[in-house]
Order: sequence, then structure tokens, then C-alpha cells
Amino acid sequence: MKKTLAASLLLTGVLAGCGSSEESNSDSSNASEDMNLLESIQEEGVITVGTEGTYAPFTFHDESDELTGYDVEVMNEVAERMGVEVEYNETQWDSMFEGLNSERFDVIANQVGIRDDRLETYDFSHPYTFSSAVVVVPEDNSEVTSFEDIEGKQSAQSLTSNYADIATEYGAELVQVEGLAQAIELIKTGRAEVTVNDKLAILDFQQQQPNAGIKIAAEESDASESAFMFRQGNEELVEEFNKHLEEMKEDGTLTEISEKWFGEDVSQ
Repeated sequence: MKKTLAASLLLTGVLAGCGSSEESNSDSSNASEDMNLLESIQEEGVITVGTEGTYAPFTFHDESDELTGYDVEVMNEVAERMGVEVEYNETQWDSMFEGLNSERFDVIANQVGIRDDRLETYDFSHPYTFSSAVVVVPEDNSEVTSFEDIEGKQSAQSLTSNYADIATEYGAELVQVEGLAQAIELIKTGRAEVTVNDKLAILDFQQQQPNAGIKIAAEESDASESAFMFRQGNEELVEEFNKHLEEMKEDGTLTEISEKWFGEDVSQ
């Protein structure tokens, strides 16, 4: 009888212990589910970031195969101020949005433009890049000082680009080219007079080739804005990014990173 009672008590203790363990695991799981994305990132000490890694000068691999670029440096600075490590997930542009949707990463850092159609589905941080269409001419050209001045002039353009449409709107005659490098070559050799393109692309070209012999003659007032992109419903994380981006603007860090990559401040 004593042996039976002892065995029964032992079994009861074992079952109680199992129940306590299961309840503990369940409580831990529930606590994890109760955390918002920012708290989860802070708990793990890692933020996962989607990026192309093939889009210079924003996100690409340098000669030592290290991921670098303007967007990468801005993202790294934000993460450092958050006190977390960055884990980059490199993927093609077409797959990047789906990767964010499926929670493979927490944020996208890849010069994503803020657009109305995207705002219907995603949230954005404050912009950290501003760019606009510009007119480029040889550096000794003094005739062109506005978009109106390109009327009737030969403009070297990729015919399928938005910038070809802008050149046409202002009355330029299009000269077809394969890309920016060819457009610059044509205006330098006099086979075209101007080209209309993205300001950031021109600044990057001038950084790479400071003796290219070109200048920006005019700039549109309407600027496009690029920012970090998030899944909706993670307001705490967006606010955290915005806080650090504001600090980086105020202390000059964003300007410093911007001037390193483009030769001028494109962050405001």
C-alpha cells in the first residue's frame, strides 16, 4: 500500500512538472507574439533588410566584395543608433516587395520612391534622398539655363525613359542612345546638345569622372523622394527610424554620407 501511494505521488509530481514546463513555454510564446516588430527586433538584436546589392551607387559590392553604397551606409547608421546588427537579404527588385510581404525581412533599403500607389499598401520613413530631372550640357555651354531653353535642341535620350518624355514635352528633338554614358559622349562630341536625366545619376557620373566636361544647367523644382519601406501596421518601427533619421539630419551625418557618394547633399 505504501509503495502504491509513493508511486502515485511520484507520478503526480512528474505530471505537474510537465504541466509547469508546457505552461512556461506557452507563456514565453505568447509574450513573443505580444511584442510589436520593433520590440522583437530589439529583443533579437538584429534587423533584416531587403536590398538588391547590384544597384550602384546605392547598394552594391565593392572590389573586395563588401556590400556598400549610399543606402547601405544610411541603413547601417540607423541600425547602430538603434543598437542592433543588420542582416542584409539580397534579392532582385521584382522579388523585394514579396520578400517584405512574406516577412523575410523587416524593411527595404533600396531607393524605393514614395508613390501614392505604394502608400496604399506600405508605410515609409521620412525620405533620405531627393532627386529631380536635370538638363545636362557641355561645361562651356552658356545658352541653356532652363528647361524651356531645350526647345528645338537635340537631346540624347533613351527613348523608353521618363526623361525622354520630359525632353519631348519641352520641345527637344530626340537623339536615341543606349544609356547615360552614350548620352554624355554625344553631347561632349557635339552630336547632341543636351540630355535630360536623373540628378543623382549625373552626380554619380561626375563623381566617377570628374573631368567629364559636363554640367547641370537646369533642375526641375518637383523632386522625387526615396525612403525606407515597411509593412503596414508597424508604426513603432517607422517612428524609430524617423527619430534617428531626424537626428542624423540635425547632426550632419546624413549630409556627410550624401556628400561622400554624390559630392553634394541629396538628403534634403
